[in-house]
Amino acid sequence: MNVHDSERLSGLLEDAGYVRATGDTDPDVVVFNTCAVRENADNRLYGNLGHLRPAKQENPGMQIAVGGCLAQKDRGEIVRRAPWVDVVFGTHNIGSLPTLLERARHNEEAEVEILESLDVFPSTLPARRESAYSGWVSVSVGCNNTCTFCIVPSLRGKEKDRRPGDVLAEVRALVSEGVSEVTLLGQNVNAYGVEFGDRYAFGKLLRACGEIEGLERVRFTSPHPRDFTDDVIEAMAETPNVCHQLHMPLQSGSDSVLKSMRRSYRSERYLDIVRKVRRAMPDAAITTDIIVGFPGETEQDFEDTLDVVRESRFSNAFTFQYSKRAGTPAAEMEGQLPKEVVQQRYERLVELQNEISWELNTELVGSEVELLVAEGEGRKNTETRRLSGRARDGRLVHFAPGDDVDEIRPGDVVHTVVTRAAPHYLIADDGLRSHRRTVAGDRWEVGQRPKTSGVSLGLPSFGEPATETTTEQGCAC
Repeated sequence: MNVHDSERLSGLLEDAGYVRATGDTDPDVVVFNTCAVRENADNRLYGNLGHLRPAKQENPGMQIAVGGCLAQKDRGEIVRRAPWVDVVFGTHNIGSLPTLLERARHNEEAEVEILESLDVFPSTLPARRESAYSGWVSVSVGCNNTCTFCIVPSLRGKEKDRRPGDVLAEVRALVSEGVSEVTLLGQNVNAYGVEFGDRYAFGKLLRACGEIEGLERVRFTSPHPRDFTDDVIEAMAETPNVCHQLHMPLQSGSDSVLKSMRRSYRSERYLDIVRKVRRAMPDAAITTDIIVGFPGETEQDFEDTLDVVRESRFSNAFTFQYSKRAGTPAAEMEGQLPKEVVQQRYERLVELQNEISWELNTELVGSEVELLVAEGEGRKNTETRRLSGRARDGRLVHFAPGDDVDEIRPGDVVHTVVTRAAPHYLIADDGLRSHRRTVAGDRWEVGQRPKTSGVSLGLPSFGEPATETTTEQGCAC
């Protein structure tokens, strides 16, 4: 979501007349879009601002702007600690950036604008997309959950859903620009529709994406186990372009820790969803997030997490050591664990997950995979001249293109056979079964990236619009 917000900021600045600085020029404007989920985000921001101070002193006309979650949290503290910053804006008013930059230049003083609620829905703003072949599409912003470890709801606000027609219009706009893969984004995507009274809206949205010609892959992140309904599993299994990939945060396998986290589900509920997904899609790759060392976590609690990991057999897990965030209930809880205990548990979890990931990847050796050739995914090997791509289940595959290396572009589609496995990627060294050139590859080759205007249509609905029976005009709001 932060990456997508940055695309919005780029689109806004371009519309305001700014041009992206090339590598050999000094920029006139530097924008930091920040995260606040973990404590090291604070340290990184203020460290980077410190590195920019000499450049600002040499070129006082250069402007520095800080936005995003950390700006929403720290507000005027940023200018106090780094008085050479010109603009601070929050998560609810990213559309104000060009105006704030102009105002700061005119007034010759820092502009700090932090709104407490959404100014405009971010997707109504223009976006300069970074990828020629894969696009992010927000279905909602904000979060209605109250997880005790998470600072996001206080910084992003309550969940606001987009109209289905708006979402689908943006997807179609991306496909018309050559994009073949979209990822639907939301802090809790499967709660989508609650705001306009349709708890099955997300499954309908997946099916509607399946009707868009030219859209080859649909992904989504992240669902919450509390809101996961069977119709979403059915839509995943029955809609050909929806990838059999599911990223569903577990956070802990201990029921007592889940209760302390206010996660509103228990381990058996989570495992039941995993079993249903596997029955409907045996080839599904399931990934997760896990926090180790939450306040009060006992050795038995941690063992319960390991048990759920063993049964779930995740293809990958994003594992985190608990990070205390000021302003969250967990930061004030008793039972904060010593660093050495958390580190030891973290290492045990990583070892187990790497073992499972390697076993699952090894099972794929000898199988054929379809890859969307990627840009910047892993490193090319100078001896094998390997390229990289993502399989439909999200796995990263490094493949040897053989004599066709100069003909294959990011965005193209290739078929190849897996020859070797590692915990975090697959290797395919026996050449290609096929290579399909795509419009996305053509556009990547000439350096063209999609630019989408903001989309805002009308009332929530799916399918064809109703037949007009009157000539009166409404406000369409």
